[in-house]
Amino acid sequence: MANILAVGIATLDIINTTDGFPQEDDEVRASHQEIRRGGNATNTLVVLSQLGHQCQWLGCLADDMSAKIITSDLDHYKIKHSSCEIHHHSVTPTSYITLNNKNGSRTIVHYRDLPEMSAATFKRVNPDDFDWIHFEGRNVSETKAMLSDLNKSYRTFPVSIEIEKNRDELQDLFTDADIYFFSKAFAVLQGYSDAESFLRYYRKKIPSALLVCTWGSEGAYGLGEDQLHFSKAPKIPAIVDTVGAGDTFIAGFIHASLEKHNLQARLEYACEVAAKKCSITGFKNLI
Repeated sequence: MANILAVGIATLDIINTTDGFPQEDDEVRASHQEIRRGGNATNTLVVLSQLGHQCQWLGCLADDMSAKIITSDLDHYKIKHSSCEIHHHSVTPTSYITLNNKNGSRTIVHYRDLPEMSAATFKRVNPDDFDWIHFEGRNVSETKAMLSDLNKSYRTFPVSIEIEKNRDELQDLFTDADIYFFSKAFAVLQGYSDAESFLRYYRKKIPSALLVCTWGSEGAYGLGEDQLHFSKAPKIPAIVDTVGAGDTFIAGFIHASLEKHNLQARLEYACEVAAKKCSITGFKNLI
């Protein structure tokens, strides 16, 4: 199997399950609470690890008790993290998540007081040791510097970027990767109500990369050189937990890509794995 590096953040997730989303100023009782490791990059790696790949995470860690929960979980899934940037006297980023038991929606309040990873930390790893490198599209100037370093010399492995949220100067990242994963939320913020129009427009901005856009319960779209592909999201009996569904989709797509499947098959497999994630709590025994 492949050796995969993901660059991004790890968080502590405090998830309260409720029997409906509370109104403002409501006081409601949670039917269940779970504290677990979160963060887009590490979620993706946890799934890839279960798919049999060798995984490493690069990012920032605090030196508090919450960071120990994160590293313990990464150790459980055999995800390397020894090259991470440690910030002393700091606080782990924490996501307070309300999970609606009626429809599986999740509403997140995120607190962060930890610096983003610097491009200098990226030099702690040898890119040639990996078969795939995946980035979260955040901390744009530093991520741009990392991508530029990767592209200074000939590389034989794919580089992918997740574009989930709208951030300042994000367009600076639209030249250096092979695959872009866009979220529906990002597309809607750009004023698009359908994935095809969005991808066709971004094809003009990113002419040579593979563009992928997830579209919630509808499924996912992929645009290669010109042809648009679409995969429906499989139906599941009940939506239990959508936290990390997009991260799971990316993991499934990367895995299917490494297995040399065509674009249609990659979309279908990624949708299947993401749907399974939505039908269970957390990531344990996903695969």
